[in-house]
Parts: sequence; C-alpha cells; structure tokens
Amino acid sequence: MPTPLWTLGLAIIATSIGSFGPIFLKKASGSLSLKLSSLLDKNLILGVLFYALGTIIFIPALKYGELSVLYPLVALVYVWVSFLSVKMLNEKMTRLNWIGVLLIIIGVSLIGIGSRI
Repeated sequence: MPTPLWTLGLAIIATSIGSFGPIFLKKASGSLSLKLSSLLDKNLILGVLFYALGTIIFIPALKYGELSVLYPLVALVYVWVSFLSVKMLNEKMTRLNWIGVLLIIIGVSLIGIGSRI
C-alpha cells in the first residue's frame, strides 16, 4: 500500500506535539523525588500528556501508511527537541549539533521523497 501524503503530514504533526514531552519532563526532573506526591508535578503531567497526545495522533497515520516510511519520521523529534530546548530551556547548541540536526532533516526528507517516487 502506498503511503498517502496526509499520513506524512500527520506524522510530522505528531512528532512536533510529542516533542514537548521531553521538554516538560526535563523541567520536572529538577523537582522530582521518590515521594508519591512527585507524581502530581505539573511539568511531569504535561510531559506525559504531550507524549501520549503525539502517540495518539500518530496512530491513524500508521493505520493508513507504511511503517517503513512513517517511522523514520519519528527522528524529527530530535529536531523539534533541539529547537525547543534552546527556546524553552536556554540550552546551547554547538555548530556540530546544528549540522546533526540538518542531516536528520535531509535524511527524513529523502525518506519522504523516496516514498513518493
């Protein structure tokens, strides 16, 4: 079955939403402990919810598209997290980090183009 274009778009949306998960989990990590009350941390809950929402959005794409085409798009999470960590966590990225991000974008683009040929 060929992979419809809309499933690629849905996978990209799912990865962009899901990428907020690790950002909020990172924020939560500073205040987490072994106490049960830590499970009520706002950032922890948001992190889990964003991961879940991204996964739920990804499921229809998997139903109608090819896994071999769609699953490599999950690598876009690394791209989104890199941008979000700079913006939301004030982390620094080196030139080599940005080259890695660019290579991921190129690789994902080639997979997308290859599925259309």
